[in-house]
Amino acid sequence: MERAVEGIIGVVRGYLPDADGEAIRRAFRFSQARHGVQKRSSGEPYLVHPLSVAQIIGQMRLDVPSVLAAFLHDCVEDTATSLEEIKGQFGDDVAFLVDGVTKLSKVEYTSKAARQAENFRKMLVAMARDIRVLLLKLADRLHNARTLEHLSEERRERIARETLDVYAPLANRLGIDWLKGELEDLSFRYLQPAEWSDLSVRVEKTRKQRERFIQEMTRTLAELVAAHGLRATVTGRLKRMFSIHEKMRRQHIEFEQVFDLLGFRVICDTVAECYTALGVIHSQWTPVPGRFKDHIGIPKQNGYQSLHTTVMGPRGIRMELQIRTHEMHKIAVEGIAAHWMYKEGGGLAPGGKDAERFRWLHQIWELQKDVRDPTELMDAVKGDLFSDEVYVFTPAGQVQVFPKGATPVDFAYSIHTDLGHHCSGARVNGAIVPLRYELRSGDSVEILTNPQQKPNKDWLDFVVTSRARAKIRSYLHAEQRKRSQELGQEMLEKEFRKAGVSLAKAEKHGDLERVAKEHRLGSRDELIQAVGYGKIDGRTVVQEVVGSDGEEEKEPPAELRESKLLQLVRRVAGLDSASIKIDTVDDLLVRLAHCCNPVPGDDVVGFVSRGRGLMVHRRGCPRTLELDPDRRVSVSWDSKAKLDRPVTLRITTAHRPGILTAISQAFSDRNINISQVHAKPTSEEEAETAFTFNIAGADKLQELTRALEKLPGVTAVVRV
Repeated sequence: MERAVEGIIGVVRGYLPDADGEAIRRAFRFSQARHGVQKRSSGEPYLVHPLSVAQIIGQMRLDVPSVLAAFLHDCVEDTATSLEEIKGQFGDDVAFLVDGVTKLSKVEYTSKAARQAENFRKMLVAMARDIRVLLLKLADRLHNARTLEHLSEERRERIARETLDVYAPLANRLGIDWLKGELEDLSFRYLQPAEWSDLSVRVEKTRKQRERFIQEMTRTLAELVAAHGLRATVTGRLKRMFSIHEKMRRQHIEFEQVFDLLGFRVICDTVAECYTALGVIHSQWTPVPGRFKDHIGIPKQNGYQSLHTTVMGPRGIRMELQIRTHEMHKIAVEGIAAHWMYKEGGGLAPGGKDAERFRWLHQIWELQKDVRDPTELMDAVKGDLFSDEVYVFTPAGQVQVFPKGATPVDFAYSIHTDLGHHCSGARVNGAIVPLRYELRSGDSVEILTNPQQKPNKDWLDFVVTSRARAKIRSYLHAEQRKRSQELGQEMLEKEFRKAGVSLAKAEKHGDLERVAKEHRLGSRDELIQAVGYGKIDGRTVVQEVVGSDGEEEKEPPAELRESKLLQLVRRVAGLDSASIKIDTVDDLLVRLAHCCNPVPGDDVVGFVSRGRGLMVHRRGCPRTLELDPDRRVSVSWDSKAKLDRPVTLRITTAHRPGILTAISQAFSDRNINISQVHAKPTSEEEAETAFTFNIAGADKLQELTRALEKLPGVTAVVRV
């Protein structure tokens, strides 16, 4: 292992000649002593993991503190080492990085999903302050993904799914293409092992033939551009497995129909030569219509620049080509490390205009402040990271990048919160369009405003950016609190008058502040809002205020400290500490929401609803996003609950005979009765079918979903 450490030092000194090699050796020895005889699931010494992460960090060309943190990143979480020890021996910078990737292992959570989401929030907050936290986490995840075969099937699938949904898109946003590609391939291998194995065999059969063609075409391309006076480096490659699989899935085609398995890069000295090379190639071979993209003129959001084209090459073989300069190629390979410069004293700092290319980091920082629910935050970030992009222009001609499906409201909120709040319409390419209009690449957008315009909950049905959704919900929640404040004030005044007590006097003497603290509320305003929501009975407040005027202050009975609504809810549903147990359905005051139809085992949340009792929703249900968090009540499933609940799955499939029979058989094999089916074609090649059925729990639903996803021709299974 000492030889491997010296190898890491050599790599780091290759791009940082003055790197402190002794500090790297010291971090290795510290990690070696702390992890001791610990073993990984593979049976290898645990030290293999931090050593491998440090090698990946060196491959990313990061600074010395990042390499030290790579060796130390698991010490606090998996050994008796404290963060103070790390700080004392290696400094504040290294301690911050280690803390950023250390999981919140000592905090109790209601579920694994809640723990995972809160860990994700912690990483996002640290990453917004210092991008090296994310790069460390990506290196850590890459080595873990490389060793997934040693884990149980359940853990393997969970980690692979999270890697594909979150970490591969993050690597893409950072522009580290090699890292993104390997994470995708590893996830694909363990999420769909049968498809991976079948595709591997097919690719291997034609590998030698394709490699010969790559060598031949590399020479031909190099000679072609050289004949026109251009100095260029030409390379060729086979497409990655996951990329081939996704093309087959999206286009509903077989492997033999994937013609563009080959990719070539032409790397020129200048931008002008890139466009010249493009013209030369298009004059030699016919370009495929609709397959040209100019990412030099309009770079991707992560700073990636290149010309992309597909041509019909010799023997009718399709070839994808990327044409770029040497600097653009460096950025495409190294990603963020090519954009960010080293500052004095260690660390990475944004380099001038390049900082704008990573504005999304600041947007994530803002998002985590607006979105309080960590599970909701994780879903929002995943949605932003995994979406296709459209490029639109401001009236001044500046390019703005949005997820596919974005609307003028998303555009307005990206400029300024007030512009979004008062957005009443938009002009796109000079024509008035509705707020629901989906922006297209090349659109020029001008926002129209009205001081009287306010956000409404219908906007949540069509906005797609997490920033817009968070700002709209924040406004709606503030309005709800304002209305509850007014209602609570009226109710308190009425109850105080009935008791012959002056509310103004109670406020003046600070009685409401005292009562608020007794109910663990932050202020009198929160107390008044709680009364307005129905969480606290106004008579309870009066009782507690009047009690303070007597000779001896008495603790009010427990039943007076809650509203009658919550008293009845607890009486009907049963109470376990602070959590209401759900063991029946459609009780007098406990109802399972029909918008999301939660089933036993789902992560759920309850909301107090005046006049309707306690409504229980699945956590993450879009309806809950419109409700004020102050009305939230902790709920959980009773372990004895046996509830058959209706569920709808929307299944996207290839539009071909026999597919519905295979799906129906999957239901039948699990003794699940289908109550409703609605099918419709969405294109010539694709169809969507909604199946409604009753099921007893989330575990059975998950088993069914996995079985459906493995069926040939099924491309997506989504719970409605």
